[in-house]
Amino acid sequence: MNKLHHLIMLSLVLSLFSCTSKNANTSDNLQAGVSHPEWSRNAVIYEVNLRQYTNEGTIKAFQNHLPQLKELGVDILWFMPINPISELNRKGKLGSYYAVKNYKEVNPEFGTIADFKEVVKKAHELGFKVILDWVANHTGCDNVWLKQHPDWYMKDSLGKVVSPFNWTDTYKLDYSKKEMRAAMIDAMKFWIKECDIDGYRCDVAFEVPTDFWNDARKELDSIKPVFMLAEAEKPELNEKAFDMSYNWPLKDVMNKIAKGPKEADKAQYVHKKEKADSSAKTMNAAEELDKLLAHQDSVFPKDAYLMNHITNHDLNSWEGTEFDRLGDGVRTFAILTYTLKGMPLIYTGQEVGMNRAFKFFEKDKAPDWTKNETFAFYKKLNELKHSQPALAAGIKGGEMVRYITESPNAYVFARKLPSSEVLVYLNLSKDPVNLSFKKETPKGEYTNFFTGKKESLPTTLASWEYKVYVK
Repeated sequence: MNKLHHLIMLSLVLSLFSCTSKNANTSDNLQAGVSHPEWSRNAVIYEVNLRQYTNEGTIKAFQNHLPQLKELGVDILWFMPINPISELNRKGKLGSYYAVKNYKEVNPEFGTIADFKEVVKKAHELGFKVILDWVANHTGCDNVWLKQHPDWYMKDSLGKVVSPFNWTDTYKLDYSKKEMRAAMIDAMKFWIKECDIDGYRCDVAFEVPTDFWNDARKELDSIKPVFMLAEAEKPELNEKAFDMSYNWPLKDVMNKIAKGPKEADKAQYVHKKEKADSSAKTMNAAEELDKLLAHQDSVFPKDAYLMNHITNHDLNSWEGTEFDRLGDGVRTFAILTYTLKGMPLIYTGQEVGMNRAFKFFEKDKAPDWTKNETFAFYKKLNELKHSQPALAAGIKGGEMVRYITESPNAYVFARKLPSSEVLVYLNLSKDPVNLSFKKETPKGEYTNFFTGKKESLPTTLASWEYKVYVK
């Protein structure tokens, strides 16, 4: 869920760690973090918006798309919440996925639990992992728990159940209640036992106490090793509970580079229709990225994953499509999400270049799933991620080596292991750049990953141009 108060809270959390990291945390003294399943190291995650994926909007209809997703080359299927949606205080006709009415049932809009078991089975047969979106911070306003256990909810001074932030279709749970915690973990275990899912993406995870997530991870791992994604930027969550957290700050930096800080800030909470204008304000793009990456290295556990993305369900519906926000730099920034440390995300429709925002509370038209040039682009990027050990997430990936240029808009770096090297050249602006290096210069013989041909390294880059080489 991505509204004004949500993003403000995320910013406050990040600011807190920014203030404390200089003295308290360095990459030398941070713990390694959660032990990840090996299959996750070079994986690509894909977000499934069931309601909008097909014109039917059902699990069965989505299942027919598994072969094309296999061809695309994604690995983890993250399903947005499939639970029934509350009717009380519902927003729009169909409501928000994140206003859950019952944690152990399937929304009849999508189908049945038998349908979901079948799609998980088919996905596993094709080699996918499946994770479910889980809403532990709050429930819908007529969730079954409200009648059975009204004491499990937060209340104001007058004894009235309260909503988190301005999410008036939900009520906030009270994590001081041990029985509620146990029931929540039991519900999470249900989907692993009954449907054999492989983990969870946890909504607004930073709002739920860390010790709950630590306990939940232990309980879930006792059934099968799971993969856990936190919608958060709270490094302590990656110590014992979560494999991966959101890289919201990278999204913000990319928006600022594309539109300029002033325009990016204006667009952050409002769906802007106009195309991104990279000339809004001059900034040092390379310096902004370097500062962010250094900060993240200093506060997150050494082996923590961050999820890199240029779009997702929140961004698409509330801030605009990647084309609205990033303009002609979309593919350049996509390259960045695949080649920096972490795991890249593809959201429903991104792989075919869909350029419209999905309705959030209503049924919308499905994307045109015809395979096109954009599909080929992301398929190639997935091949890059899978074939290059240097791009593995966490401590198994190659160290990042920066090649500093005189241009503030040229970003050149390598990810290096003895067995694998990926060299990346990016022009993060609409203006051509000359590549004059300040210190170390990339040298050697490389193959252009997209053409498969050996070529000399570039001395200039055109508007938003990217080059990816392997060795």
